[in-house]
Amino acid sequence: MRTVVVLIAACCGAVYALNNGLGLTPQMGWNSWNHFGCDINEDLIKGTIDQLVSTGLAAAGYKYVNLDDCWQTERTADGTIVADPVAFPSGIQALADYAHSKGLKFGLYSDAGKRTCAGRPGSLGYETQDAKTYASWGVDYLKYDNCYSGFTDPQDRYPLMRDALNITGRPIFYSICEWGIDEPASWADQVGNSWRTTFDISDNWLDVMEIMNRNNNWADYAYPGAWNDPDMLEVGNGGMTDTEYQSHFSLWAVVKAPLIIGCDITAMSNATFDILTAQELIAVNQDPLGEQARRVAEYVDTEVWSGALSGGKYVGLLLNKGLVTRDVEAKFSLMGMTDTTSCIVRDLWAQQNVGVFTGHVTFKVPSHGVVVISLTPL
Repeated sequence: MRTVVVLIAACCGAVYALNNGLGLTPQMGWNSWNHFGCDINEDLIKGTIDQLVSTGLAAAGYKYVNLDDCWQTERTADGTIVADPVAFPSGIQALADYAHSKGLKFGLYSDAGKRTCAGRPGSLGYETQDAKTYASWGVDYLKYDNCYSGFTDPQDRYPLMRDALNITGRPIFYSICEWGIDEPASWADQVGNSWRTTFDISDNWLDVMEIMNRNNNWADYAYPGAWNDPDMLEVGNGGMTDTEYQSHFSLWAVVKAPLIIGCDITAMSNATFDILTAQELIAVNQDPLGEQARRVAEYVDTEVWSGALSGGKYVGLLLNKGLVTRDVEAKFSLMGMTDTTSCIVRDLWAQQNVGVFTGHVTFKVPSHGVVVISLTPL
């Protein structure tokens, strides 16, 4: 892990690096965009807050409830951002207060351009004013998008909001949504707590596979406080099978991606709930070592992903991209061990140990499915 240092210029109070103490494990929560788009209002958000608590999702770790685009409408004469008075008649601070009263944290969306992607007012040129407003409302998280930027350099635009957030004195998680265009993994650890590595996700299998391909290129750049973000979860939105959603969630968990729910949790199926609350998968995602798993073997239709965990353990993910069940072998020598290492192997979805194996282990993996294992060397 690289050390992040804050430098303060005495003449002007400028802040040059992020140091908010947040994101030591990948963020977990819910966001409105994937399922609802612009069709949002305060009753929906309050109902989602209630559901996060009553279902046990909050207890499982999903602490942030985040409004995405379309909450804002205009600016006042003095430049203050205004929430949609029809959709949010009580105002944003009231929603943040409600989330806090339930033990949750509250997030908002803006854009490092003149307008948001949905055409609402962006924050470019208003960074300091917007950051102060967000802090005064009790905002805990900012997702910061990349539309209507005039093709200006994101390495110039994104630090402006970082500095503005730092100056407020309120710890606000800073989620950079630059889409990976200018390779933010190579520079954004000094700017945000997470950064998008890819285009927006869609609710289909091929999209999930391509996003994982791209995200894997940046595995060396993630560490506690600074995470690669392959976009939000689509689990429960209806475009994939439950087996595919289990694979989607598993991949996000082992690569230490943010786990941001994107479905309507007030109408989710039991299968969706079971996937989202898979305790042993969440534990891998939140492992304090913070090492992103990466692809260590790739065959015609199958892959093996692996990464180190705290306590000297390893995680392995055996993926079948094909159309029929396949035997998938995980060789310990490709996972940070040797071909003579013996390990206790545990199936994390089944939540049971499957035995002691030396050098390798093989599982039958269903079409578009995964087996996720932990390995404890003896």
